[in-house]
Amino acid sequence: MTTAVAVDLGKTGCRAVLWNDDGGHAQRVHEVPGAPGLAADDGVATAHAAVRAAVLPLLDREPSLRPAAVCVGAAGAAAAPEAAHALARLLLEDLAANEVAVTSDAVTAHAGALGGRTGVVLAIGTGSVAIGIGDDGSYARVDGWGPWLGDEGSDAWIGAAGLRAALRAHDGRGPGTALLAAAVKRFGEPGLLPSAVGRGGNPARTVASFAPDVARAAAAGDTTANAIVRSAAAALGETVLAAARRIGGGGALAVTVTGGLTGLGEPLLGPLRSALAGSPHPLDPRPPLGDPLDGARLLALDASAPHEPHVARVRRATLTAPTPPVTTSAVSQECACAN
Repeated sequence: MTTAVAVDLGKTGCRAVLWNDDGGHAQRVHEVPGAPGLAADDGVATAHAAVRAAVLPLLDREPSLRPAAVCVGAAGAAAAPEAAHALARLLLEDLAANEVAVTSDAVTAHAGALGGRTGVVLAIGTGSVAIGIGDDGSYARVDGWGPWLGDEGSDAWIGAAGLRAALRAHDGRGPGTALLAAAVKRFGEPGLLPSAVGRGGNPARTVASFAPDVARAAAAGDTTANAIVRSAAAALGETVLAAARRIGGGGALAVTVTGGLTGLGEPLLGPLRSALAGSPHPLDPRPPLGDPLDGARLLALDASAPHEPHVARVRRATLTAPTPPVTTSAVSQECACAN
């Protein structure tokens, strides 16, 4: 039986699951806190710790299983290909696997959502990014620039916009809004907000936790919250359309949206559908076939998918002498790009 470990490492959470070769779960999904991203300071170390914390308990419960392959979809891998390779090499030894692949969590989201096929996938969670892969092999990555320079329309973007609006209302610089009371309920008095956001070492994750409050206020009719959510939908629509333009193609492009932010529901998804309906390029909206864990499993076991140029993959090379049998291990690197 071939066993694979699939990992979805985001800035908010890190999920791992052990799969067998018939596609079934050998264990339930195990989740631990995520990491700031591979491109962050100490990104490899924090990602390494998060993956170990998520995976090792699964392996401990099945001591007879040795994973043939591991794939990690990690936030920040696109911006830090050397870090992606470094993480793969560390995990190859830690997890005693034959092969480890590390790629962007947006790439695993794409593979899972479209079953390894071509098209555009918008992955929206703490961050936001669209990945487009065309039939001719063309590749586009749009946004995903992190919470300070991009990730427009993401959880963190919505949460930060909501907190700014709350503070403007508190100061008298902006209109009254239910977001002020929601911010006080979640974080304490307004004067505590700066320290509350910085506490824990992952400000993006902290401000992202306020996005559901913004969506609830929008659904309840708060004008300020509604404007924030609609602006997020418009930004996400622009991200998808840019990816579609860049990969081109003659027919309708498959498009799907995946990620935790979809849980905000109609306050966000309704305006997003409207934004995509106006596309000059024909789009074929589809529900996702799977999630990033499904994509990570696919890429762990299949190096022929169109995503492979964007995967950092390392393998254990075993050399055996005829007499007496002696086995030594080395790591060989196959793919040099993790975009």
